[in-house]
Amino acid sequence: MKPPPTLLPIFFSLFIIFTSGADIPPGSTLSASNPNHTWNSPNNAFSLRFISAGSAFFAAVTYGGVPVWIAGGDGGAADSSASLQFLSDGSLRLVNGSASAVVWESSTAGRGVSAAALDNSGNFVLRNGNVSVWSTFDNPTDTILPSQNFTINRELRSGLYSFSLLRSGNLTLKWNNSIVYWNLGLNSSINNINLTSPILQLQPIGILLISDPSLKSAVILSYSSDYAEGTDVLRFLRLDSDGNLRIYSSAMDSGTSTERWSAVSDQCQVFGYCGNLGICSYNDSNPVCGCPSRNFEPIDPKDSRRGVLNCLVSGSCIASTSLSDGTGLCYLKFPNFVSGYQSAALPSTSYVKAPSWVWSWWREVCGGGVVEIAPSLGGLAAQYALLEYASGAPVQFSYKELQRATKGFKEKLGAGGFGAVL
Repeated sequence: MKPPPTLLPIFFSLFIIFTSGADIPPGSTLSASNPNHTWNSPNNAFSLRFISAGSAFFAAVTYGGVPVWIAGGDGGAADSSASLQFLSDGSLRLVNGSASAVVWESSTAGRGVSAAALDNSGNFVLRNGNVSVWSTFDNPTDTILPSQNFTINRELRSGLYSFSLLRSGNLTLKWNNSIVYWNLGLNSSINNINLTSPILQLQPIGILLISDPSLKSAVILSYSSDYAEGTDVLRFLRLDSDGNLRIYSSAMDSGTSTERWSAVSDQCQVFGYCGNLGICSYNDSNPVCGCPSRNFEPIDPKDSRRGVLNCLVSGSCIASTSLSDGTGLCYLKFPNFVSGYQSAALPSTSYVKAPSWVWSWWREVCGGGVVEIAPSLGGLAAQYALLEYASGAPVQFSYKELQRATKGFKEKLGAGGFGAVL
């Protein structure tokens, strides 16, 4: 996983220490405290170095400051005392402090690794002579570079999202290894061909394609919007933290990248984009996250994508959506996680079922004063728990229901501007 979008590349002085294209011998070390020390590719386009995001440090292969591989992926955050060590036993290890806390390692000890190098394609390789023992291309995190072969036994990961290539040649995006929310298949003329070992590649000019020994020629899946334009531009495929798969282009030493293609055109259709029970909609062309009703509030007001919290219930909720297109179809939502979005193209009504006990506020106007009462709904009609409650409207009770909830009006229910209410 790449560092958060707020990650800023570390700016380097003119006096950068580097090994330009030379083999890196065992015993070499990079330190987070010395960001000017880097291991570079022969053409100096790629560098293995430490970059920072807030108080966290990451050992990353970068292109002009843009990270394209991170040691440890999601779990690769280290502190300011961290170091990346190429040990004499042939293992590459990221540690905090005095090596007492291992953050990540390549697990290549005892495999005859004698040298390491970063090549001009951005691939960092641990070698036994001229044989590759381990490489970043074979162990991707969230990015695929040109010249990198992405096969069925590999995946990209970013938080709860993952991207994989199936043996059928289909590309899939998943949430939490369970919900497939995007699938791109080969065209119908190829569906009847049994692929043996499909490979996904992104060509330098911006073409995403699949090749396989059983195919007469590679199958083109998509083009970047700047296809074949410009020179000295790196295009790469990345699974972002928002669950979308995109092609980017980055100019050398720009430190920035520009989106050129996205797998999911409607960001709100990325499952879980707004967190549990969050509702995705649009403000102009930008996706925004909100709550199902007034009875909900964001878990983190500073980050609306973390989901929403219902202060009036506990435990998990179950939701359903009833289509308003005349079909009468009703869909039950994933019981432990509900992801929602608003779309004018799909008119429907959704309901959230709360647990069997629900606390709901009732407001009564008494001579200008407002009294808030919180009776337990217990076994009240489902229409209260689903329709009035979920919509945020005031809940109405009959005399008998209030009498039962207050044990014959003997227990104090609440208080308002005019004193206690029995």
